[in-house]
Amino acid sequence: MSRGQELAGRVALVTGASRNIGRAIALDLAVAGADVVVNARASGEAASAVVREIETQGGKALVALGDVTDERAVRGIVDAAVARFGRLDVVVNNAAVRPECAFERMSLADFRAVVAIILEGAFLCAQAALPHLKRSDGAAIINIGGMTGHTGAAERAHVVAGKAGLVGLTKALAHELSPTGITVNCVVPGLIATTRDGKVPDVHRRNEPLVGRRGEPHEVAAMVRHLAGPAGRFITGQTIHVNGGAFLP
Repeated sequence: MSRGQELAGRVALVTGASRNIGRAIALDLAVAGADVVVNARASGEAASAVVREIETQGGKALVALGDVTDERAVRGIVDAAVARFGRLDVVVNNAAVRPECAFERMSLADFRAVVAIILEGAFLCAQAALPHLKRSDGAAIINIGGMTGHTGAAERAHVVAGKAGLVGLTKALAHELSPTGITVNCVVPGLIATTRDGKVPDVHRRNEPLVGRRGEPHEVAAMVRHLAGPAGRFITGQTIHVNGGAFLP
């Protein structure tokens, strides 16, 4: 099968897919032939724009709004995907927030809110999708990590804890789900040129990739596409960095 249609007949759910890396992942999976469920918490207009892009290219897509920290909402997202497309083969846990806050000023509620989106959201989405993934002959769960989960960063204790937790969740699920044929991996973007609210994070100003430029969202999407497709079936439990040499594990 050509790379251009390696995901034909598959259905993928991408959380946090209304912009930036999530949008790029949704678009690339659609180019690969997958039907795509575009999730966003509340930005319905932006999510609908992604769906229109996919449909303009001849693909099929669905907007599924919902908060990934809400168990009922997550089950509704998965149910909507299966009701529309009849199956679910790929889950990309991309939803995240990355605020900066000094640790001494960070409340427990602040900490929990960020970790809930990053880590509990991935847990809930993977668990809700699991019965459907088990029926697929090529299922994949792909968690989108963060470079600071490996390097650390000031004023990001909640973000770093959540992203580091994704690595552990990835390894645990890779072990547990291997008998079902489901692969589980973590893709870690480095310094990517994305649209951000507020100031550029300090960690982005202090680091420069070895390749001499910031990455582009489509370069992260390409790795996700590979892991979701038939060429990625021998890869599981891995943390794969896409960072242009900004961090060398």
